[in-house]
Amino acid sequence: MDILTTLENHRVELQSELDTTKTKAERNRLGQFATPTQLASLILEQSRQLFPENRSVRFLDPALGTGAFYSALLRTFPEEMIETALGYEIDPHYGEEAKLLWRNHSLKIILDDFTKAKPPEKQADLYNLIICNPPYVRHHHLKIDEKQRLQDRAMRYANASLNGLSGLYAYFLCIAHAWLQDEGIAGWLIPSEFMNVNYGEVIRRYLTSEVTLLDIHRFDPKEAQFDDALVSSTIVWIRKNKPQPYHKVRFSLGGNLNQPRECQNISIQDLQAEQKWTRFPKHGVRPAENQSAMRFHDLFDIKRGVATGANQFFILNSEQIQQFNLPLEFFIPILPSPRYLKADEVITDEDGNPVLQPNHFLLNCDLPENQIIQDYPSLWHYLEKGKKQGINEQYLCAHRSLWYAQDKRQPSPFLCTYMGRQLNSQSDNPFRFILNHSRAIAPNVYLNIYPKPLLASLIAQKPELKQVVWHSLKKIPVERLVGDGRVYGGGLYKIEPKELSNLLIDDVFDTDSEIVQTHPIQQLLF
Repeated sequence: MDILTTLENHRVELQSELDTTKTKAERNRLGQFATPTQLASLILEQSRQLFPENRSVRFLDPALGTGAFYSALLRTFPEEMIETALGYEIDPHYGEEAKLLWRNHSLKIILDDFTKAKPPEKQADLYNLIICNPPYVRHHHLKIDEKQRLQDRAMRYANASLNGLSGLYAYFLCIAHAWLQDEGIAGWLIPSEFMNVNYGEVIRRYLTSEVTLLDIHRFDPKEAQFDDALVSSTIVWIRKNKPQPYHKVRFSLGGNLNQPRECQNISIQDLQAEQKWTRFPKHGVRPAENQSAMRFHDLFDIKRGVATGANQFFILNSEQIQQFNLPLEFFIPILPSPRYLKADEVITDEDGNPVLQPNHFLLNCDLPENQIIQDYPSLWHYLEKGKKQGINEQYLCAHRSLWYAQDKRQPSPFLCTYMGRQLNSQSDNPFRFILNHSRAIAPNVYLNIYPKPLLASLIAQKPELKQVVWHSLKKIPVERLVGDGRVYGGGLYKIEPKELSNLLIDDVFDTDSEIVQTHPIQQLLF
């Protein structure tokens, strides 16, 4: 075993020891997820392919940790080719040990916040190979004044006006722009969320206008790259120069960097026009848009289900309502989560309640407390019990005018589960369309699909149209739902109300249906 392999084995053991002295919650808050050895090696091997043969390496890792990428650098590039190497590490817990580990090597380690450091002024002092797995710190862990400082730097260094919902990794990507030499190469191991969320638009614009985007490899969402982080990972490669007009970017998916499962070259123009980069390479470039093509929002309004803020307190079954002697007038039926709803068609009893065992009901009262105390003492005692449990101080409850009053939702005849997994194959639909005959409303794990007035009146005149519409929704191609939604680590797919609203549906209704042919619904559809 050579000395570099031995050193890497020692580094891995050290990383594991240091990780175990911190709680998972601490590392999650600080976004500390160490890069596995094999992945670091593959990334540096790919950097060698992209890096010019006749140039010396000026290496920078803005979030060093214990030095996984530096270790891979030494195993990939000849020693005489490495001119300088610098690493920043904000956490002394890892940085001090990294200094000891690499004390006999040329790596310079600075224990400081990279985002606060001043980049070199001379081009020759900048770095031509930046490799980084930046901290995956979610936006809600960043204080307001910290966000403002980071946004100012991202704008100054990369001409990128980052959204306040951006994670810390986005700021690292933009701030590092000022540290990269012209024609220099940078490889970023980051979450793939920027590829399809609205707040990732600025990053996508940066990648298609301020630099030349070379390659994006997205790991299979079902194969998380980190044992301790449920995140879908992506390798992004850029060169610091403006892109040529007809430049094409290599997108790959699945497998590993050397042998991806799927590949496709996408033009810069197509990338600039596309809001959902996760559709590449599996689904390819969208066909030219037909402005008259029908979308979901032409027929339906989409609203998320009710978020109670404390399901265990506000959602009760019949026995619990009787146990606490609570007034039935303040309860409405509510559907269970999709895992407990086995059928896709919810049948109703004569009272409009779903035929389910058990049935659940949502407590929803908008009377002031003084009236509840006077007229409904049993309900007041139940609410007092909730206060003792701190329910009224939980986030959603605390931000309501009446902490126990729920958002208003009408029962919807059609529902869509907004998250799910493809369990067996890519043909599996991670989303379910539910036909609801009952007066039960839906919790926030569903999207309500409300027919717009004209379609609603047609269904009222001819109730069997509900079945036509439902079966048509179930025929929406899986790849369209997945391609227009978003995907997270572990293969979890989600589709948000806006994403569903914009979905093309002009080809999913059966034109041969007798109901469609003989009723005015065709005025809406065709």
